[in-house]
Amino acid sequence: MNIPLSDTGLRRVVRLVALLNLGYFGIEFAVALAIGSVSLFADSIDFLEDASVNFLIFAALGWSAVRRARDGMALAGILLVPGLATLWTAWEKFNMPVAPDPVPLTLAGAGACAVNFACAYMLARYRTHGGSLTRAAFLSARNDVLANIAIIAAGLVTAFLWPTAWPDLIVGLGIAAMNTGAAREVWEAARKEHRAAQA
Repeated sequence: MNIPLSDTGLRRVVRLVALLNLGYFGIEFAVALAIGSVSLFADSIDFLEDASVNFLIFAALGWSAVRRARDGMALAGILLVPGLATLWTAWEKFNMPVAPDPVPLTLAGAGACAVNFACAYMLARYRTHGGSLTRAAFLSARNDVLANIAIIAAGLVTAFLWPTAWPDLIVGLGIAAMNTGAAREVWEAARKEHRAAQA
């Protein structure tokens, strides 16, 4: 049985997910700047993007199917922003390849993983409701858990095996690629919904 788009449970979940993402954005962004980490910078921008996506979903749940589909296409564009920001940061890091401190890198990645896992768990129940909007939120949270595991691995590799900037750079670029794939999936789903709503 489909859950109504106006369901208060769904609205409560996306609002809580938005607030969690906004809160951890500030933490991770500060750590990224302090230790010069590309992967944490990319992930912190991703937290800000996730907060924006979920606040938009919260506002759009009462809209018509056509308007929701258009909003989904706009969200696909938003999903590309962290990737572009990461590419710029990676280029700067490539020119000055200093390894970030692995301890705060690993700890910040673990904290991000916990936040994103909680968000993905909360959104999983609603991922097929609300069309491309809730799909965007769930895909982003799910992908972020994988990205955070990679950040933790980069911190451990930097600490014990390869004390260079490369593990952090590789993970940061991987996060950018993951966000590009999520944006494509959301765009395709929103386009399909838009055509169906207009038929």
